Amino acid sequence: MSTHVPTTAVTTARSRWAALVVLVLPVLLISVDNTVLSFALPALSTALQPSGAQLLWIVDIYPLLLAGLLVPMGSLGDRLGRRRLLLIGAAGFALVSAVAAFAPSAGVLIALRAGMGVFGAMLMPATLSLIRNIFTDAEERRLAIAIWAAGFSGGSALGPIIGGLLLEHFWWGSVFLLALPMLVPLLVLAPRLVPESRDPRPGPVDPASIVLVMATMIPLVWAIKTFAHEGVTVGVVLAAGLGLLSGLAFVRRQLVRRDPMLDVRLFAVPAFSASIAANLLSVFSLVGFLYFVAQHLQLVSGRSPVQAGLLLLPGLVLTVLMGLLVVRLVQRVRPAHAMAVGLVLNAVGYAVILTGGRAGSDAALVAAFMILGAGVGMAETISNDLILSAVPAQKAGAASAISETAYETGAVLGTAVLGSILNAAYRAHVELPEGLTAAQSAAAGETLGGATSVATQLPAGVGEALLDSARHAFDSGVTITASVGLVLMLAAAGIVLLALRPRA
Repeated sequence: MSTHVPTTAVTTARSRWAALVVLVLPVLLISVDNTVLSFALPALSTALQPSGAQLLWIVDIYPLLLAGLLVPMGSLGDRLGRRRLLLIGAAGFALVSAVAAFAPSAGVLIALRAGMGVFGAMLMPATLSLIRNIFTDAEERRLAIAIWAAGFSGGSALGPIIGGLLLEHFWWGSVFLLALPMLVPLLVLAPRLVPESRDPRPGPVDPASIVLVMATMIPLVWAIKTFAHEGVTVGVVLAAGLGLLSGLAFVRRQLVRRDPMLDVRLFAVPAFSASIAANLLSVFSLVGFLYFVAQHLQLVSGRSPVQAGLLLLPGLVLTVLMGLLVVRLVQRVRPAHAMAVGLVLNAVGYAVILTGGRAGSDAALVAAFMILGAGVGMAETISNDLILSAVPAQKAGAASAISETAYETGAVLGTAVLGSILNAAYRAHVELPEGLTAAQSAAAGETLGGATSVATQLPAGVGEALLDSARHAFDSGVTITASVGLVLMLAAAGIVLLALRPRA
């Protein structure tokens, strides 16, 4: 029988922090990868000439498989060894990314992006679960998790900037080569610095549970993303129904098995379930905000992708700093209170948009994002710490996978829900000038980006009138979106305070 490695007995303080530096590398990579591809889509479309459906699959196949495989891979890491799974994932991700940079066709790139999703699902739960086992002291672990979470924020900041710089000088495939300088050091250093750990009493691999969790997450994520673009369709309803039924079957199977792949009874622990909700909703607020602020800075204010990324940098830096400072704060206040304050700050960020007049002020957007970033940094650090603290160290892989699934689901929902509201408001308020072709009307009436493109094809006066109407329509959608975000964040803070209140 395999044994759980007692990491505190074999690692010094210096080696623990050195191991953390290694474990942050894949987190940074995944976070950069989430944002950098969007900047490469125009050049990629020109080079590979994908159909509309293929372009969507190039973007979507990665998060779909990642979401579906996080829980199975977390459970597999508990059984096979978390470091072993991390190294397999890093080697596979680096290799597939290098090949993807030179993909000859859209079909090949879709297949390679699928492979990146599979190997990416090995990376994420392994990093957080290894931190849980390396840092057994609560104070050290909370700081380590804050640094780990800062990797996400740092990657989000670097993605637009690095993507813009690369695409100004190199071809679209260069964005995939970012994996090599981040993962090659991990492959060299992890065997020396990161101790192995696993569940000492792992149950047998359960293929049926793996199929059920994938049949839950993949259709649900697909339904959410498709709903954002197409609204309620037969396909969306069927996919959502399949996901819900599969989820119920998965839960039922875990409850009756002697050695479940995932102990779903963890959700009965208030600290665990409330922290999962806070994790999901804080990411929801961040990604939803980025969805409209990135468009505003580029399409309304006329800034380049690099300039837009630099304007967002103060907010992302504040996300990192507050994630670190909250470690000191929880030495004086209850973690639940600190997490609730973070969620309230998210709400305040959205309130700044509502009270700052039109969304046309870049200064107001930057200030709002700084406040929201501070809240996300606080809420993410504490929620991840409580998630891992609520389970035994040997079950850290499964708990980490649930945390990562919440993160990915929050990212998908942030774009799908707030993005759908924004697009619907835009379509309802934009006024199209006469004389447009059917194709131009369809493009300009759908999104601000479409209107911006169509305006370049029109006479100066007509094009300017279209742009003015489109920008006003976009701003009206931002107001509604910010109102929804404000209410959701206040509700999330209330849930945390209620679920984590002191009990006799």
